[in-house]
Parts: sequence; C-alpha cells; structure tokens
Amino acid sequence: MASKDPIIAAIADRLVAGAAVASRAEDVLETAFAALLDAGIPLWRVSVAMPAIDPTFRAISLVWRRGRGLVRESTEHGPEGEAQFARSPINALLENGGDSLRWRLDGPAPVPNLTLLGELRAQGGTDYVLHLTAFTSGTAVYGVALSFATDRPGGFSDGALAAFAALRPALALAMCKFSLAQSLRDSLTTYLGPLTATRVLAGEVRRGQGRTVSAAILLADLRGFTALADREDPLRVVAWLDEHLDALGEPVRAEGGEILKFLGDGFLAIFPVEDPERSPCPVCGAALAAARGALAGNDALNRRRARAGLPALEADLALHFGPLVYGNVGTGRRLDFTVIGSAVNEASRIEALCGEVGQPLLVSDAFAARCGAPFEPVGAFALRGISGRQRIWRPA
Repeated sequence: MASKDPIIAAIADRLVAGAAVASRAEDVLETAFAALLDAGIPLWRVSVAMPAIDPTFRAISLVWRRGRGLVRESTEHGPEGEAQFARSPINALLENGGDSLRWRLDGPAPVPNLTLLGELRAQGGTDYVLHLTAFTSGTAVYGVALSFATDRPGGFSDGALAAFAALRPALALAMCKFSLAQSLRDSLTTYLGPLTATRVLAGEVRRGQGRTVSAAILLADLRGFTALADREDPLRVVAWLDEHLDALGEPVRAEGGEILKFLGDGFLAIFPVEDPERSPCPVCGAALAAARGALAGNDALNRRRARAGLPALEADLALHFGPLVYGNVGTGRRLDFTVIGSAVNEASRIEALCGEVGQPLLVSDAFAARCGAPFEPVGAFALRGISGRQRIWRPA
C-alpha cells in the first residue's frame, strides 16, 4: 500500500532506487533504517531474513541494531539449524497461518517460548513486529521475513506500525532483487567454482566461447572405489565418497585452485598461471602444496575410518602443466564450462600410473621443470595415446 506520509513514501522510493543499482543489500538497508530513525521511528533492532540456495546455509539474515550497524548471520543446514528454526518467530508465524504477528515484550502477559523473543525481552525490548512477504514461486527463495523491534516504553505507536506496513512492499522488492542475485552467484559458484562462475556471469555463455590458458593441472582419483561400491550399500558409499572428496578438495580450494568437475570417484582441478615463463612458478608450488595437503587429509580420514571399523580408500594424484582451452563445450542449449586439451589427457595417463609404480603422487616433466620443489625421477614411460616416452617424477 502507498504511504500517506511523504517522508515514509520518500524512504520507500529511495529503497527501490538504491536496490536497482547497489551490489550490496547492506548499503541500502543501512540508509533506510537511518532514515527511519531520523523520521522519529523508534527502531532498536531490524532483521531481514531469507532462505538461501546454498549447500551450507539454509537461511541468511541481515540484522541491524541501533548504534551497532548491520551484520550478516546465517543458519546452517542440519539438526542444529532445524532446531534453531523451530524456536524462531518466523516458524511460529508460519504455523499460525498469517503473514504478520506482533508480540508485546513489556507487559505482564507471558512471551511465547521462542528463543529470540526471550532474548530481546531480557535485553530491554518492549515490542516486536514480524511480517512475511512471499516472492514468485518456483525457487527455494520463496519470500522474506521482516521484523522490527523497539525498546521504547509502551512499544510501537500506531504511526510506526503504519510506516512498517507502508515500507513492506519496497523492502520486499529490494530484498527479492538482492536475494535472487545472491542465489544466482552462490548456485553458479557451488556447481561451477568461483573462477568459472565469474566468467559465466560476465556473459561467457555461448558454445565455442573460450580462451587459451596455461595452468597447473591436478587430477585426483580414489583407488578401489569401484570394488567398494559393488559390495557396500550405495547410500553409505556416497556418504564415504563425500568425506574423501572433502579431504582431497579442501586443500585445492585453500591453495587457490578450482575444481572444474567431479569424475565419479575423483576430480579435475586447475591452477591458472598468469605468467607461464616465470621460474620457479609460485602457482605450481601452490598446486604441489594442495596435492600434499590432499594426501595428508585423506590419510587422516582413513585413520579415523579404520578406528571406526570402516573401509579405507587410498588416493592417487597427478600434477601436470600445459596449455588448455578453458570455455564452453557442449550442445547448443546444454553446455559444460571446462578445459579441453592434450594436457588433460596426459594428466589422466599419469594418474593411471600411480598404482602401477606404487606412488600416490606423480608429477610430469613439464610440471617438475617449473616448480621450485625438489623431485626424484620415477622413470620414463610410454603413455597411451601420447607419442614418445615421458619422464615422470615424484616429490623428493
């Protein structure tokens, strides 16, 4: 509804205009809440909460406190997050079936047994108002919860409540924009990786679009996984696989690499190199550190699994360096943003040698020549589909 108060109407207009051009919701909300204070609305705490499309967090909240500014809070997936949500005012409102509720915190009437309300009352809060606004259906980001609290004696006036109702459409529209934009970035980053997601968001979405890059390549594979999958419960196997991929993949992320794709029981990762002529190559050093960290993490996981009486899975890793085409490959309407080139095939052949020579980490001659770390020769090998014999190394 449109506000009859010109000050509130102006704040609503600035909210919408700011959201159209701003990249951060925090900046727009800080300005709006400061303007409400200047207009005489006795705000003490405001929260804007939305569901998230994120593998770690189920919801994100932007919480503003008078005199403290705005902070971002999150609720994780899992039992703890479920329990936290069950004790929230938002869940109480959803169970009530309406789109708004008000709880007075300063009167003799008991406050519902909701964690947040109890905390606010103990801190001197006097009134709490919650609104829910639905977005267009079709995604997990189905709406926004807007809550306003005050510590003013007597709670909110009728004028303040009218101001919140008038601002509700503008706030919801602004947060819909920010929420969908964030969900798009998070989803692409989750499924593609941060480097690739940035390029897709920049408009590289056509088949054939790509560029040649030099990169260190890390290929990881779990030895014996197929046999394990054949004899164990599939759901348990998937859970075990996720544990191993975590152990192997986290060092890659920490060292600046990007996992481009999971290959069943392994993955392909790259570490792009801006200056391929630099020697020693610091990016190759980071890739080697990631490989060592991955093996250490997998070994630690196997020790924990052995203590629990669970089967272990050893990992084989290969490091290589070479030019790649990094871009879109696929059909006209179904694309994969990945790397193509002989260097990927060579890395795959090197990884296949690990079991043959009894080494969990093998390094190509091209990688060893650019990395400043010491290596020991393993031998020269004929790699399937690759001409000539290739010298292979292991870390000293």
